[in-house]
Order: sequence, then C-alpha cells, then structure tokens
Amino acid sequence: MNPSPGPRTSLADLATRFPAASRILRRERLDYCCGGRRSLEDACRSRGLDPQALLLEMEEAAAPAPAVDWTTRPLDELVRHIVGHYHEPLRDELPELVALARKVESVHRDKASVPRGLADHLIVMEREVREHLAKEEQVLFPLILAGHGADAGAPVQMMETEHQDHGRNLAHVREITGDLTPPADACTTWRALYLRLATLESELMDHIHLENNVLFPRALCE
Repeated sequence: MNPSPGPRTSLADLATRFPAASRILRRERLDYCCGGRRSLEDACRSRGLDPQALLLEMEEAAAPAPAVDWTTRPLDELVRHIVGHYHEPLRDELPELVALARKVESVHRDKASVPRGLADHLIVMEREVREHLAKEEQVLFPLILAGHGADAGAPVQMMETEHQDHGRNLAHVREITGDLTPPADACTTWRALYLRLATLESELMDHIHLENNVLFPRALCE
C-alpha cells in the first residue's frame, strides 16, 4: 500500500497517483514531467508556494462525497448537485485533457504506442458534452424545476440518446489508449493523462446514472 503523500513526495509520484494532482501542479507551473523527480517541498520552495496547502487541495479533491440518497431528496437539490458536481467540473476538465493529449501525441509522436488521434477525439467529446450540458441547463432542467417534468418526455428521450453517444465516446477513448494502460516507458505526463481519463470515465458514468436512473424517472412522474 502506498504511503500517504507528504511534502517530500516527488511531483511525478503525485501526478501518477492522484487524479487532481496534475491539474493543480500545472496550474502552479510545477513541472511534474521533466522535473518530476523533485519533491513537492523543493519545487514549492523555488516558487514561494506552500506545499501543505497544495497537498490539502489534492486530498480534498480526492475525498469521496458523503453518501446521499438522491431518490428521496428534493428535485431542485438534485438538479443543483448535478450542475455543481458534474457539469461545471466537466467544462473545466475536458480542455485540460485535450491539452495533455496534444502534448503526449507531439512529444512521443515517433512511438508506436502513442495514442494517435486522442486529442482530436477529446475535442469532439468536449463539443458534444458542452452542447449536451447546455440543452439540459437551458431547456430540460428549467422545465423540471418549474414542475412540468411530466411533460418532458421528448427532451428526456433526447438526453438519454446523447448519453449513449457519450458512452460510445468513452469506449473509443479506451480503444485509442490500449484500455487506458500506459506503456512501460510512458513519461509522467502520459501516465497522468490516463489517470485523469479514467477519472473522467468514472465521473461521467456516475453522472449519467444519476440522470437516467434517478432524476429523469422521478421528474416524469411528478
């Protein structure tokens, strides 16, 4: 079992063990790829950053949300949860994943194992996800919150069809990346990219489950 991270943990270790770490390290311009052997403490010292504050942010991002029975909570609370916990982070994460994929494909373009076409596919995913979220937030969710969920059969059916498209897009990501398995010689950025893609898949599947199997059936019956 890996020990808990601390100030002396290397940047590379953080980036390949914790999904939120690479995003935070990139934001603070801490090089976890070529400079990945440096400890968080040393890297922070050179930039005047607090390593404990960054570790706390990583831990909070990785902490599981408290279990809530969304089958019984008010619909407006459920909708707010979906938008805040899933929609907003998706809008932030997808462009970051595109940038990471572009970097990996460019730096390692001569390797047979490079995930060719991944960045382009993620761009398509980002466009489709953004359009989907806008439809939910501007059309379907206001209809539900206004108490007209029983009349939302057509938009619900459209959203469920688009959810199937998202599932196929996730499956194609696994095809391009060899089932999200980095090769033995993969750099830290490459490994961090696959770790975050696995988290994206998990979050998006939970998101779709909550809408398809909890929100939509409840809204259609009220």
